[in-house]
Amino acid sequence: MHDNTATTFPTDLLTIDQLSPAALRRLLDRAAAIEAGEDPARLGDRSVAMVFEKPSTRTRTSFESGVAELGGHPTFLGQDDIHLGHGEPLKDTARALSQYVDTLVARLNSHDDLEELAAYADVPVVNALTDEAHPCQTLADLLTLRQIAAESGRALDDITLAWVGDGNNVARSLVVGCALAGVDLRVATPEGYGVDDDAIAAAAAAGSEPTQFDSPEAAVAGADVVYTDVWVSMGDSEEKLPAFEGFQVDEELLGDATLMHCLPADRGREVTDGALESEQSVVWQQAGNRKPTQQALLLELLGE
Repeated sequence: MHDNTATTFPTDLLTIDQLSPAALRRLLDRAAAIEAGEDPARLGDRSVAMVFEKPSTRTRTSFESGVAELGGHPTFLGQDDIHLGHGEPLKDTARALSQYVDTLVARLNSHDDLEELAAYADVPVVNALTDEAHPCQTLADLLTLRQIAAESGRALDDITLAWVGDGNNVARSLVVGCALAGVDLRVATPEGYGVDDDAIAAAAAAGSEPTQFDSPEAAVAGADVVYTDVWVSMGDSEEKLPAFEGFQVDEELLGDATLMHCLPADRGREVTDGALESEQSVVWQQAGNRKPTQQALLLELLGE
């Protein structure tokens, strides 16, 4: 179990369970203050290297613009820009980059590679997505859920959230983040595509396990928010798709609940266009929350 009162921040953020509940609350409070223009802290002349093996829209742009807004200097390094795992070992790349920048933000295919990068870097490392975890997305999700709760005069831990679809990297981070924040999470996944045991154990250690269902209808019944994500990602094969029949979030399944999706969406597959474009959809608010949560994260990691 986490020490709920500990506000000590980790050196890196590779997975969401490196945060205590109190540190997570502090980070969300700070993100809200940044979004409201009430946090004057800046990165000064600090530099942030963004090492990306995978293409990105929201993650890359929110980090680049967020660092620039705080007075820092973002440097994007794509797979073809540096010797990332080809031409030199990852550990050498980590040690070299540490001489030039103050933080590494890494979006890598393999979580093992991220851990190696962090082990040899002398500066904080942030996980901007790997095959196992997406903690930055979870931070934005929790800020969005807190905003949804506040609109009805409730606290974050009064929200019931239903995840419908694949137990992927976004889901794995979400189940742990919800446990840390006290969010009641229900998970509906097809057989063979559930959230793995390690993530469930991490959620239990953080506070509570999600309630698991094999029926989307059962999971969303009474939920305040329904969340889905693409079914094919991180090199998955489309051969998995028949298992997801009946897991599409459409207007009927959504009912009166609020819709979240981390984007990009495969419209007509895991979610209908009508649901995504409905007044109940907060996907753009959710996407917008990537920037202030990541700004708060960088400021905390760098002690500002």
